[in-house]
Amino acid sequence: MSVFLDKAKIKILSGRGGNGAVAWRREKYVDKGGPAGGDGGRGGDVYFIADADMTTLMDFQYQSIYKAENGENGRPKSQHGKGGKDLYIKVPLGTVVKDPENDKIIADLTEPEAKVLVAKGGRGGRGNARFATAQKRAPQFCEPGEPGIERELELELKLIADVGLLGMPNAGKSTLISVISSAKPKIADYPFTTLVPHLGVVKKISGDGFVVADIPGLIEGASEGTGLGHEFLRHVERCRFLIHVVDISQEDPVGNYKKINEELRKHSQRLGELYQIIALNKIDAVFEEQKEEYLNKFKEFSNDVFLISAATKENIKSFVDFVSQKVDEIPKPDFKIDIDEDFAAFDNDDSSYSVYKLDKNTYSVEGGKLIRLANVTDTRNIDQLYRFQNIMASMNVYEALKEAGIKDGDVVKIGHIQFEYYD
Repeated sequence: MSVFLDKAKIKILSGRGGNGAVAWRREKYVDKGGPAGGDGGRGGDVYFIADADMTTLMDFQYQSIYKAENGENGRPKSQHGKGGKDLYIKVPLGTVVKDPENDKIIADLTEPEAKVLVAKGGRGGRGNARFATAQKRAPQFCEPGEPGIERELELELKLIADVGLLGMPNAGKSTLISVISSAKPKIADYPFTTLVPHLGVVKKISGDGFVVADIPGLIEGASEGTGLGHEFLRHVERCRFLIHVVDISQEDPVGNYKKINEELRKHSQRLGELYQIIALNKIDAVFEEQKEEYLNKFKEFSNDVFLISAATKENIKSFVDFVSQKVDEIPKPDFKIDIDEDFAAFDNDDSSYSVYKLDKNTYSVEGGKLIRLANVTDTRNIDQLYRFQNIMASMNVYEALKEAGIKDGDVVKIGHIQFEYYD
């Protein structure tokens, strides 16, 4: 049994920027050489891109963590590190991207190849060649690369089809879509046959085509969460119009028709008012007088009522010709979703830190930026240590240590760097 996945949660990580390098020119005929540390490469960005060939979010059931490539570190001889490759994550058309932390919608990918940046890669750190000035010709320090961005995002799929097929379970929607299009849904003789919305392309005489979606059968209470249908009501909202398939071999076709429309109205006003073509299906299973009786009854609800048999293909051609005509007449709905500006995609500022008291005389400072600075600081080099101390002062680390109760002579640990504190 296939499972349709229309929601998924994933974690994404953009690439970390490479560290800059501290290096020197050592050439035979170049007097005194000079700084020659290259810059680190930028980290890879993470994008979502809409793929018209995908129809479900099934791929995200098997992989939930996606990571772009890190940038390479800088090298000697002023060689810059290679930038990390950007990561493009393919999603189906109609995918809405949300930030579950604040429930903001940050993208609605409705056009083929549409893409959105969801995590910017970290900037590469500068090598010591970048810090050379007329006054300071031999800088002994470099910069660490910026971190990548880590986010959890929620994906929700809203199918994009021109026409939606609606009806009670076993009304014959799967058979109909298999007859009028190239879709080949699995069909069996039991309720809730369709667990997956099937998409089919119907060819028109003009040569182009339109997309029809077979939505799983709705039952009474679907809008409140009963049965399978409520999971798919949101998919119908983007259709131009609906084909309401009614099984007239059932006991109460008119009652079934009213139940479905009531569920549409409860879900949204737009769905309740969406234009419908009524297809009275399975006419091969009823008597002639019943056909006329039901045709007249349903004319009370719509002028566009057709008697068809998906199983025997009776009246199918005239029905499809009429549907094609309506596709040309009715424009696509301008279904706009309010998109919030996605500041989190660029927020790789990790300047926050915490001070911990490890024991009576030892304190630890932890924070992304400080740890990365410590990683590129050579404790044997006095210039690098001075720069590290100046950065600590600018970030108010010493003030935070005082607030934590540090005293002269106590030990401070930041990454691999350890020193005694004196005010």
